[in-house]
Amino acid sequence: EQGYSVVLPEKLKTGKWNVYRSARSPFKLVTRFPDHPDIGTLHDNFIHAVDTFRDYKYLGTRIQADGTVGEYKWMTYGEAGTARTAIGSGLIYHGIPKGSCIGLYFINRPEWLIVDHACSAYSLVSVPLYDTLGPDAVKYIVNHADVKAIFCVPQTLNSVVGGKENEVPSLPPSTGIQIVTYTKLLSQGRRNLQPFSPPKPDDVATICYTSGTTGTPKGVVLTHGNLIANAAGCSTGTKFYPSDVYISYLPLAHIYERAYQVALLYFGVAVGFYQGDNMKLMDDLVALQPTIFCSVPRLYNRIYAGIVNAVKSSGPLKERLFNAAYNSKKHAIMNGKHLHL
Repeated sequence: EQGYSVVLPEKLKTGKWNVYRSARSPFKLVTRFPDHPDIGTLHDNFIHAVDTFRDYKYLGTRIQADGTVGEYKWMTYGEAGTARTAIGSGLIYHGIPKGSCIGLYFINRPEWLIVDHACSAYSLVSVPLYDTLGPDAVKYIVNHADVKAIFCVPQTLNSVVGGKENEVPSLPPSTGIQIVTYTKLLSQGRRNLQPFSPPKPDDVATICYTSGTTGTPKGVVLTHGNLIANAAGCSTGTKFYPSDVYISYLPLAHIYERAYQVALLYFGVAVGFYQGDNMKLMDDLVALQPTIFCSVPRLYNRIYAGIVNAVKSSGPLKERLFNAAYNSKKHAIMNGKHLHL
């Protein structure tokens, strides 16, 4: 029976420091998608997704234009591709040079990924920022990475450049800082479309900063090739489909969620975002009905305990029916049948 990993024969030692590699690829590291070895960058991956899944759902949100919460509204892969080009063109229009760092300072939402795709298309480097870093750490990162532009919501903008609560600050031209709404940048980009400036696999794609618990934040530099290799390695053991739906709530500023998005994109999965409140996550799950849910053990355990307690308190008949359905579903999954009963 094949295990998860094998020892590399040429690295075999008598001690405990043997070198292991996936049993699926024991003789070489997986650096490209086996079915599409031409995909070497995040830009290549997005082009593949847009061309292959153009009319499929891609990015969904419950947040309506007036800020209220409703049913999920979706943007297709093709529409996301158009928005990516407009945002990237808007940045170039404003004089952002190739290789510049772009800050992403908001929670998971469609705009996060669209801006990230724009960075990849125009050889810009995305730098995630998040509130738990604290204002001092954010300021340090912005200066350390020489961030040229920051995408954020008005409330976050106040903490970055100053201003009154719930108001967009007004800055004099002498500061050298220009505030442009996302809608205006889209419009400017559409009117001034720029050709792509595709990156190479060895080019830097993103810099993910740690929280700096042992001093100032440390930047982890990841190339396009790094992120593609990670997703390609995952793809050899896990397959997804355009019919799959994923709920995005783990912070995109963290590499787990970020790297997973690369793999989901390759397979054309629909990504629905939570409404931004962890306490309302279960409500989002009910509305979205995802087939893929990446999380952390603590939340899985909490959901499990809630379900078990609800079943046990529902009465003997409902408990027996639940157990029968659960065992049937488990048996189907173990035999390779992943569709709902």
